[in-house]
Amino acid sequence: MKKFLLILSFFIGIYASAQEELKKDSVVVDTIKYWSVLGKNTLMINQAAFSNWVGGGANNVGWLAGINYNITYEKDKDLWENIIILGYGQNDTKGLGIRKTQDVINVSTNYGRKFSKSWYFSLGAGLQSQFAAGYEDGNNPEAKKISNFMAPGYVNVGMGITYRPDDNLTVTLRPTNARWTFVLDKDLQLAGNYGLKSDGDTSLLQFGFLGTAMYKLKIMEDIYLTNTASVFSNYLDRPDRLVLAYGALLNLKVNKYISSNVTLDLLYDHNQIAKTQLKQTLGIGFAYTLDNGVKRSERKDSQWWIKK
Repeated sequence: MKKFLLILSFFIGIYASAQEELKKDSVVVDTIKYWSVLGKNTLMINQAAFSNWVGGGANNVGWLAGINYNITYEKDKDLWENIIILGYGQNDTKGLGIRKTQDVINVSTNYGRKFSKSWYFSLGAGLQSQFAAGYEDGNNPEAKKISNFMAPGYVNVGMGITYRPDDNLTVTLRPTNARWTFVLDKDLQLAGNYGLKSDGDTSLLQFGFLGTAMYKLKIMEDIYLTNTASVFSNYLDRPDRLVLAYGALLNLKVNKYISSNVTLDLLYDHNQIAKTQLKQTLGIGFAYTLDNGVKRSERKDSQWWIKK
């Protein structure tokens, strides 16, 4: 949790500093007019209470906080897209105590140079991990620890091509991609754990093909579905054992500050467990979206955010 607050404070500090610089400099020259920003900040809360309820139940309260930002630079043939997804949540149930319900770090960057309509030569990197320790038996802190911050942590670096006809569809294919798996918790550095070759190993290097896709769909007014998918094949060892991931985020907007989210995540990674993993969440709460609508270079008033 402390790591989450530290990283969140870091990004807030960067944003505040950038805004201060804008006030000083961009009145003369609009240096970031080619950037577009779409960011969502959420705080979901759920609670249940029981008293003499024959049907039974346990009092509980839970929360989930997160940010999801897409920051894109687009000018002439250059396209640079950055995605920041951070989330953490807990639930406190009477008789069971506090359990983690959500924990995600997903940061990626991808630069492309257009060579044909909607097609780019691209180079990118990504980081995936979590903030806090995870345990067996429903995240029971008294149970066996099975994960932690950067245990595992995945870093991908590769090059290939990107297809992006509009803001709602992005497909990237990297036939050359290095994938590092890090296990920085000494308690988890065991042979076979997350693919490690020997006890005490801190990382595993794989080289292969990585394909990613993102598709946004407007189902109806104020109801949006975002789909993400990825596939990785390791050329060096058992390329038939694909690492497959799919995520769906259904957002139902009530008004400017209240919305409901339904998420579904599916993952298959033989190095983690030879079974399909599934995670689903449902929440309603406060949400604030930062969206400049189109990239700033296309606005008639390209300094609209300064003059508010």
